[in-house]
Amino acid sequence: MLTLPPPYVSRILHNEVLARYTAARLGGPADWLYVARESTDELVAVVSAAWAQGVPVRVLGGGANVLVADSGFRGLIVINDVAEITFGDWHDGRNVSATGGAGLTVLARKCAARGLSGLEWAASVPGTVGGAVVNNAGAHGSDMAANLCEAVVLDADAGAQILTREELVFGYRSSVLKARHDRRFLVLLAMFALPPGDPAAIQAKMDAFVAYRKRTQPPGASLGSIFKNPPGDYAGRLIEAAGLKGTRIGGVQISPVHANFFVNAVGATASDYAALIRHAQQTVYEKTGVELELEVELVGDWNEA
Repeated sequence: MLTLPPPYVSRILHNEVLARYTAARLGGPADWLYVARESTDELVAVVSAAWAQGVPVRVLGGGANVLVADSGFRGLIVINDVAEITFGDWHDGRNVSATGGAGLTVLARKCAARGLSGLEWAASVPGTVGGAVVNNAGAHGSDMAANLCEAVVLDADAGAQILTREELVFGYRSSVLKARHDRRFLVLLAMFALPPGDPAAIQAKMDAFVAYRKRTQPPGASLGSIFKNPPGDYAGRLIEAAGLKGTRIGGVQISPVHANFFVNAVGATASDYAALIRHAQQTVYEKTGVELELEVELVGDWNEA
């Protein structure tokens, strides 16, 4: 049983199918689902109430980079739609703040419009700031670690904490938060120090990145990059070299455009995705000896899937 504070209890949804909240349009029902839109105070109240009652919680932003099981999630899913971006002149060069639910693309474009450089790579990257901090999202040779100063993180046991870039221990698509399997935390706010630049040049760089992405990545419902690039190589190249481009299991296909993207072609299930992921990993390992590591996260009851 889950009980939320009076202002929020009427907005909780029961047995809500998660497919409509994920980028790949996949996922079974969650026991409870709450969409937070008002403020970080709302987020803190809802998530803290669930933690206090021992209810498992998972926070999703845009639903990218996650594969939710067909059997769903036993606990509370919180959709973080609290999207606030603030520009100012704070200390040590900090000049932009964004809540965890702010979209990466929106943030990048607003910064560019103000002549602030550093987030051009995020111009068409799906997902939200919170997920990008956890995963150290990046593209085109840059990532969150390049310009992030600190993040405000709500911890189930320690409360709200300010973690510096050094304390976040960023690595390739990883952070100290990503390494926490308990998921009893929530990124509330991220602070950036973005250097000024020529708005026209910034926009031109962003446009080039967006055009490249459209040329090289498939449209449609997908999870984004399925695997991390192994050191000195590319997951997509290895999958293509293994002869897997275009391979299909059920309703999901390894994209003929980019082999590290698995597309929900028609009526795919999460189990189809999982089967194709295992097939790609096994085939690449047999042919090259390289073990492909997932970049997407598995969410839900996979033991029951």
